[in-house]
Parts: sequence; structure tokens; C-alpha cells
Amino acid sequence: MIDRVPGFRGILRTDNEARAVYSEAAGIARIMPLAVAVPADADDVRTLVQWAQATRTPLIPRGSGTSMAGGAVGPGVVVDMSRLRALGEIDVGSRRVWAEPGVIRDDLAAAARARGMLFPVDPSSGAYCTLGGMASTNAAGAHTLLYGATRRWVTALDCVFDDGSRAIVRRGEPPPSHVPAVARLLQCGSTMRRAGAALAAAHAGVRKESSGYDVRDYVATGELVDLLVGSEGTLALLVGVELALAPQPAATASVLAAFASLDAAVVGTDAAREERASACELLDRTFLELVRGSGGQSDRIPKDTEAVLLAEVEGDDDAKAAASARSLADRFRTAGATYVVVALDSVTEAALWNLRHAASPILARLDASLKSMQFIEDGAVPPPRLADYVRGVRASLATHGVRAAIFGHAGDAHVHVNPLIDVRDASWRARVDSLLNDATAITAELGGTLTGEHGDGRLRTPLLAKVWPGSARDMFALVKRAFDPQGLLNPGVKVPLDGARALGDIKYDPSLAPLPPRAQRVLAEIEQHRSYATFRLAELDRDPPV
Repeated sequence: MIDRVPGFRGILRTDNEARAVYSEAAGIARIMPLAVAVPADADDVRTLVQWAQATRTPLIPRGSGTSMAGGAVGPGVVVDMSRLRALGEIDVGSRRVWAEPGVIRDDLAAAARARGMLFPVDPSSGAYCTLGGMASTNAAGAHTLLYGATRRWVTALDCVFDDGSRAIVRRGEPPPSHVPAVARLLQCGSTMRRAGAALAAAHAGVRKESSGYDVRDYVATGELVDLLVGSEGTLALLVGVELALAPQPAATASVLAAFASLDAAVVGTDAAREERASACELLDRTFLELVRGSGGQSDRIPKDTEAVLLAEVEGDDDAKAAASARSLADRFRTAGATYVVVALDSVTEAALWNLRHAASPILARLDASLKSMQFIEDGAVPPPRLADYVRGVRASLATHGVRAAIFGHAGDAHVHVNPLIDVRDASWRARVDSLLNDATAITAELGGTLTGEHGDGRLRTPLLAKVWPGSARDMFALVKRAFDPQGLLNPGVKVPLDGARALGDIKYDPSLAPLPPRAQRVLAEIEQHRSYATFRLAELDRDPPV
């Protein structure tokens, strides 16, 4: 049992209730940690890391707990970085801003907007996900189509490495070679460069990638930032991030188009990319079946629709945005769209985009025994294979008698799948296993990645051998050994542990031993209201004992 961490000034809890509220995140996994540590500041993080190395204790860093792939839960000390929330002044001249890892994405976006700037990476969890978590998974979102994922916008990272060394890694500057972890990596340079060609060929054509370590970009650019972004807390703990900002678009317009076939919709996504749309989202027939009857656009879409595309364009003024939207609408019609709506003002645009966000509240109102389990929720394939991927997943769902909502970022051929699993059925676990195996095989066959924006976590790391060649996985292991030779930083993520399984305990499993009642209530409240940004220990302590 952990009694104390010498010199640690933050909160350290080992009671069952505290451990229980950190045993789950937004994904499906449940893993009871050894303890929960909440650092008071960056120096506290150093103290904790040094103690972990001395005692051989694994650390599991996390932000708000929006992780879908199990990277924020684990059998070590969970380090809650979400209380480190200082946001620096925005430098208007350089369009840069420093932030601590617990700053909420939408808080930064609001601060940037007040200064006439834009932080364009916009995951759907932006109201409660942290910047540290976004950097850790290379998070993306709808506007990645034009602006790229988080990695592109990170200019510097303030890191605590495996021995407690702290250093800033900045683009355009030499890496901090005085840090032992960095020195060890630099010694591997020739080996990594020799593997560059094979790494470049893996997942060729995939537009979004959050799997493995970004050895390809690191070999190409020499920028250590590229390797650290997306590393999911396995190479260093991030205590600060400097981000670049973009000018706000002067005007936007949106287009909704319904297609009677997936292939026609894929042609439409090609048009959206060629027209430099800032976003292009896919709403599959499975998604439309769930939201139909909820009002608005859902009731106007033709019933034989196989897929809807929802796109946004930008312009230097309202007239140019409107012209781009009308041009894209014409190209959608040429591609075979059977129903097209153009939105040229903010109110009409918001009404169109409300359709994209309609599924979550509807899923929440379904039979309590139907659980929306996100375990095949982040596949990305080369754009020409998008229809094949959706058809393949649909076929697997039909084979196993499972309904699902399929949607995602069509412009990047990146698809989210929310299977609805009836946990009253004795065979539910076998269905989950089979669906995951099928989706993994489909992804591999199409040359895709299992994760476009959510990270490998503990869910996908054991499956990497099915989608990455051995040379790539060897490089991932080399990078991990260089930065974390004791294997204490989020072990089991990015590089699998012996005997690891993709699906361990699933939090919806009715056969699991129940968590303490107060912890259950806090976790249920967080999940119901998606209030991930709330401090879990404060919520727990506010809930009176029974």
C-alpha cells in the first residue's frame, strides 16, 4: 500500500472510493488504480516521477478522462493533471500561447476568439477535454480536413522525463540533449533513419493517424515535438504546451447533401477536398435511422438515403463563402446527391450542424440495457476505400445482429462506430470480441489505421501487430526503451505488455463486482451529463455517505 510520496504537496488518495472514480474514463474499460495523485504544480510532477522511478511504480497520466481507448486508466498511480489550468497571455504578434495541460480546449478557443484568433483543432469533446490530453493523443476533429490535427499546432512542450528531468522541447531548436532520455534517443538516430522508408509505406494514403509513435515525421523533420505529440504519456509527462493560433475565418457557409449510395457520397467527399472545404462529415444510414423523427433536417432527408455529407466552407467575406458553398452544392449534385441544402447564415448553419450532434442524447434515452460501446470507434482508411470500410463494418454488425450508429469525418475517411450492445444477452461479450476482430481485419485489409484521433490506449495497443509491420513496431519499442527504460510511464500503451488483451474488464459488464456506491453515483452523473471536466475527488467528497 502506498502511504506517502516524500515531498509531494498535492493530493494523494488510496481509499477505495477515490480509486474507483478514477477506474473509468469515457471509454469502455474499467481498471482499478493503485492510488490517485493530483499534483499541485509542475515541480510536484517531477517529485512524483522521481518517486515512481525509485519505487518502480507505474504512473498513468490523464486529463479530464475523455479517453476512449483506455489510455487514461491503468494498474498504477493515476496522475490527474487536470488541475494544472494556468493559461498564459496570448501573444498576438506571434500568434502563440502557453498553457498548462489541464486547460480545457474550449476555454482556450474562447480566449483566442476574443483576440480575433482561432484554435482550429475541434474534437467533439472540446467543452471538457484538456490540452494536455489533446497533445497526448494528437487529437483532431471536424476541421482537421483543412487545418490538420493537434501535432501541427504544437510549437513547444514542457516535459518531465523518466528521471524527473524537466526541459522544454521546441520546434526549430536543438533537442535538450542534456536530458538522459533525449540523449538515449539521439543515439538511435541511424537505426531510425534506416527504417524511414518502410515506415513511410505503412498506412500510405491515410490522412489521420493517432497510432504508434510518429517516427516517420520525426525522421523526416528531426523535430522531437513530432515524436512526443501523440505519445499518450508513455515517453514523458507534459506540464506545459505552447500552441500556434490561426486567424479567424471572415465568413463560413455550410452544405448538407443526401446520397442514395455510399459510392456517390465518396465522390462527394472528393469534391469537398478539392473545393478546400474546412469540414466534411459523414452521417451513415445507421445514424440517420436513429435520429429520424427527432425533428429538423432529420425528417426532410429522403428515406432511401444511404449517407449524408455535411460540409463547411470558408471565405474572405460572406459573398465568397456563399459562392464556395453553391459551387460545392453543385458538385454534390453532380456526384449524385438527391437532396441538397445550402446554409448561408449562422442560424441556418447551426440548424444543419445540429443534425450531427443529435445522436448522443437519443442514445442516452435508449433502453438502459443497450449500451453504446465505443470499441471500434476510430478507424481511418485511405479516402478511396471509405465506402468499402463502412460496408464492411455494416456487414459485420448485421452478421452479429447488432445495431450501431456510424458517422465521422468523411473528408479524412475517418469513421466512428457506436455499437449498441444488449448486456442482458448471455452472448454479448462474444459479439463484442467478434465485432472488434472483424473491424480490425477490415481495417488491415484496406491499409488503414485503427485510430485516427483517439490514440491506441490499452484497447488497441494489443492489436497493433495486425495493422503495423514488424519494422514499425520495432521502432515503437526502440523509442519506448530510449525514453522509459523501466517501462513505468503508462505501461501497456503504444508498446504491448506480454499477454495483454484488447478487451479486459468492460465497465458495463453486469457480472463485475460493484464499485462503492458513492463512486458509482459520481461516475453515473459524469457519464449522463458528460461533465468530464469536473474534479472527481471534489464530486466524491460532496456526495454524502449513505
